[in-house]
Amino acid sequence: MSGTERAERAERGHPAVARVEAALIAAGVEPRVRWFDTATPTAASAAAELGVEVGAIANSLVFTIDGEPLLVMTSGAHRVDTAYLGERLGGLIRRADPDTVKAATGQTIGGVAPVGHPAPLRTVVDEQLAGYPEVWAAAGHAHTVFPTTFAELVRITGGEVAPVEPGAAR
Repeated sequence: MSGTERAERAERGHPAVARVEAALIAAGVEPRVRWFDTATPTAASAAAELGVEVGAIANSLVFTIDGEPLLVMTSGAHRVDTAYLGERLGGLIRRADPDTVKAATGQTIGGVAPVGHPAPLRTVVDEQLAGYPEVWAAAGHAHTVFPTTFAELVRITGGEVAPVEPGAAR
C-alpha cells in the first residue's frame, strides 16, 4: 500500500465522519457518505462536484442566538439574513467563530454536518430546501457529503422549518 493510499484510508476513518454515520444509523438512516478527492467546503464546490444545483446543497451554518449555538441548514442558493431570522426567532443572531463551531459540533467549518454533534443543537431548516427531491449535506469533513431529503433532514435534526431571508417565505 502506498503512502497516499494509507493517508486516504486513515482520512476516510475520520472520527467526525464516524460520529455522523453513527448518528444517522441511530436515526434510522442508512449512511451513504460520499468522499471527494478534494475538499468541497462551499455549496458551489459541492454542487459542482456532485453535478447538482447549488440550491440542493444544505449548508450547515453555525451562529449564536443570545450566546447559544444555533445551527441553520440553509439552501446553498441563499444567505441567512441574521437580522430577519433573529427577529423571527426572538433573539440576536451572530455568526459563530471557528472555536464555537468546533465546540458546538465537534466538526470544523467547511465540513459541519447536520448531526453527529456532542449535544443536540437548536436547528432551523431553510424551507427552500423542500423544493428539491434530494439534498446534500456535509458529513463531518470537508471531503464528505451525504444525500437526504428535506423531510428526513427536518426529522433527524429536530429542526424548525422557516425562511432564512425576507421574501423567501412561501
